[in-house]
Amino acid sequence: MGAVFEIPNRILVAIGGNATHPEDIEGTSREQKTIAASTAESLLPLALLDNELVITHGNGPVVGKILMRQAMTRDVMAPMPLDICVAHSQGGIAYLLVQALESALREADSSRHVACLLTQVEVDEDDPAFQEPSKPIGPFYEKKEALQIGDEMGWVMREDAGRGWRHIVPSPKPKHVCDISLVQVLARRGTVVIAGGGGGIPVVRGPKGVRHGVEAVIDKDLTSAHMANILGIGLLMILTSVPKISINFGTSREKQLDEVTMRELKVLHSEGHFPPGSMGPKVDAALRFLESGGERVIVAHLNEVMPALHGEAGTHITADEG
Repeated sequence: MGAVFEIPNRILVAIGGNATHPEDIEGTSREQKTIAASTAESLLPLALLDNELVITHGNGPVVGKILMRQAMTRDVMAPMPLDICVAHSQGGIAYLLVQALESALREADSSRHVACLLTQVEVDEDDPAFQEPSKPIGPFYEKKEALQIGDEMGWVMREDAGRGWRHIVPSPKPKHVCDISLVQVLARRGTVVIAGGGGGIPVVRGPKGVRHGVEAVIDKDLTSAHMANILGIGLLMILTSVPKISINFGTSREKQLDEVTMRELKVLHSEGHFPPGSMGPKVDAALRFLESGGERVIVAHLNEVMPALHGEAGTHITADEG
């Protein structure tokens, strides 16, 4: 790694959904509490610093299971629209993280508070994504079952990379984080703020400011980058289940990136190194954040928070000079 940089006192940390809910677990409440406690232990050294700290999180595996329950009970229970499913997952995941992180802080004799803000995120009702759903969510189905569920639930079902059929939904770009000023006020008071979970609850706004939810899922990393830009936070940390960004991933020529500039990363992205189903969304968010005034992005493993902050782990992406 290169030179060690000074740790800023304002940081936004984005935790991946698969980092907080790995695919190899059943998803029981006990498992989720254990994982939340482990996540809290990883974040604790950062929360013990004198800083403004905002945390976002993914919800992919959890919202997928909510949708699975709805599919299984569709004959006896009216299904919820997708925006309410996102709200359910956002609240449940954040509750576990708030409790686990505050417990870890108390064990460390810190009185710092942790708060969750249920976050609505406005999107453009004319976003092209609504006409071209592209984001797969939920479990895999056999074709016959998928088409039957799609017909009964009104879902768009599509084959996904040869692994089965899945529910496909629009993924519009975040336009405005509702009540972002509340996030700012709490963070400035020293509260660790958990917000924007799952990319936020997707809503559109009418001419008089009246909002209503829409059937969509917003990319968590894009919302995280947007929040950090609006709040004027210079450092975005994206914590995942992998240690670094890699090029030629899964081949004999695979190489992990330690440090890379925005310009260099754009070239690598154009060469197809970061597919949409894996590292692509994180790279897109990193570039958007830096292009909008951000200073540095760190992509690192959830268990390497402090080494990454000290420049000893993770991939560090910096804005171009000049």
